[in-house]
Amino acid sequence: MPLLNPNRLFPTENRTRDLARGLYQSIENLPIISPHGHCDPRWFAENQRFPNPAELFVVPDHYAFRMLVSRGVTMEDLSIPRNDGAEGIVDPKEVWRSLAKNFHLFRGTPTSMWLEHSFEQVFGIDVALSAETADFYYETIDKKLASPDFLPRALFERFNIEVLSTTESALDDLKWHKQISASGWDGRIVTTYRPDAVVDPEFEGFTQNVSALGDLTGEDVSSWIGYLRAHRVRREFFKQHGATASDHGHLTANTADLSKVDAEELYSKVVSGKASATEADLFRGQMLTEMARMSLDDGLTLQIHAGSRRNHHAGVLSVYGRDKGFDIPGRTDYVEALQPLLNTVGFEPGLKIILFTLDETTYSRELAPLAGAYPCLLLGPPWWFFDSYEGIKRFRETTTETCGFYNTAGFNDDTRAFCSIPARHDVARRSDCAYLANLVATGRLREDEAYQVAYDLTYKLAKDAYNL
Repeated sequence: MPLLNPNRLFPTENRTRDLARGLYQSIENLPIISPHGHCDPRWFAENQRFPNPAELFVVPDHYAFRMLVSRGVTMEDLSIPRNDGAEGIVDPKEVWRSLAKNFHLFRGTPTSMWLEHSFEQVFGIDVALSAETADFYYETIDKKLASPDFLPRALFERFNIEVLSTTESALDDLKWHKQISASGWDGRIVTTYRPDAVVDPEFEGFTQNVSALGDLTGEDVSSWIGYLRAHRVRREFFKQHGATASDHGHLTANTADLSKVDAEELYSKVVSGKASATEADLFRGQMLTEMARMSLDDGLTLQIHAGSRRNHHAGVLSVYGRDKGFDIPGRTDYVEALQPLLNTVGFEPGLKIILFTLDETTYSRELAPLAGAYPCLLLGPPWWFFDSYEGIKRFRETTTETCGFYNTAGFNDDTRAFCSIPARHDVARRSDCAYLANLVATGRLREDEAYQVAYDLTYKLAKDAYNL
């Protein structure tokens, strides 16, 4: 018996379900545009087999391991890599058994649907995961991972991915992207410029990172002007390796437009390590405006995702490092926060700024009205905690009436778990088709329009937003 219901996420009323199914069938096989994510480019550069099922599905996936941790499974039990570089000591088969034993924890969550989609569609397994089937799953997946058909590049092609964007620090040498380019493989893997480590004064090692930025670029980063030139040099380097966007994960969405004198004075404070928390936030805000100005020159789409209270547990941060499932959403202001940036560049032709949020309360009150007015703004899709049927439905219901579909940026999967990419895109496609079918059924959209919107949401909007 299949794990997946073929009518999953479609409306329950027959006529509307038929409409949704027809819309979905028209777009289900379109190529995947994955313009924002965190897959490792090394996978595609070296094209070696994934080590084992645990390291494919559990270890890199925050959604998987944070749920297990929430019910008492330790990160050590799951072989999550430590900050000191120590390797996990738990047998990967035992890690897998922990997932299987506790798979009931994921009932009703999008993670369950993503995983079961991967199990069935990628690995051909049609029995439920449980403690009793754990070893069968492990052995089946592990055996297939040894096959050439399950190497990273083969899966990339099988998943029908047209382009996949990774995310690298401004200090990264992009050696894996260079290796991909030199390999002759025609899969399109592009990088994204992520400068948080050299933009956020509260990022660990900030002053050393800025010094390294100067060393990489040959610019005098002791001066404000030299520091800005260094960013321009690195952005151009990233563009040479396929980058079409920059990405900025700030605590707040605050922006600023300081005079040159004030900006120089603030920069001197932050590189000396003497900035207060308020001044650190002001500097981050100034840099968002500076990055927008740079985008006017080099064409990179500017992505802003604010509001994550990162590394919420100090002990997890100390032992396991950043990005280990303890980033928590917080209240975020956009109207006043973005005003300095928008007063400066909001009407500049060709500028694209994509706004993401972890604060759903801002959809109808702030984000949709902003995107519905400023030509430079696009709304990124619901993500992180909200890339689910209900999250996508809430997003569409609270933004469409104000900013429409065409002030949004399609869908991105934002994942570190490679096999979840087709699953996540499938959930988004089904959810959007369900929403469009309800618009048709209630007379708010013609059927021919719905088919065009379904195509645009699935494929065209993301390509346009990211210049792909």
